[in-house]
Amino acid sequence: MANRIMIVEDDPMNAKLFQLVLTRKGGYTVEITEDPSHVIERIRADAVDLVIMDVSLSNSQLDGAPVDGLQITKRLKSDPTTRHVPVLLATAHAMKGSKERFLKDSGADDYISKPIVSADELIQRIEALIPKGSHAVPPADR
Repeated sequence: MANRIMIVEDDPMNAKLFQLVLTRKGGYTVEITEDPSHVIERIRADAVDLVIMDVSLSNSQLDGAPVDGLQITKRLKSDPTTRHVPVLLATAHAMKGSKERFLKDSGADDYISKPIVSADELIQRIEALIPKGSHAVPPADR
């Protein structure tokens, strides 16, 4: 079974580029959304192996409030039912020091700059992260 990747992206061109690269070059199953509730629901249903999260989402809301990719990732990583799924942040608005701050603030697993200039690099990063999520052992109840 192909690994399942959820792309959380508000730009249709970026979403299509990710989808083409991931399905054609990586052989992944890809789902695209901007809806944080859908992301949470699909992860809880064990239907996602990795999330590629746009940092600056302009149309996403969670619990009635606007949220960006960092806030969504922080919520995913703080929830025991969703934190096992790796999150790869993606942004076109990175400045020096942004990567470290974004990773620290959100709890994401890795970061990549947009536009994607190397399909191979994207696939390598995903391949490095997916085993992390698929082999994670949920904490035992005490």
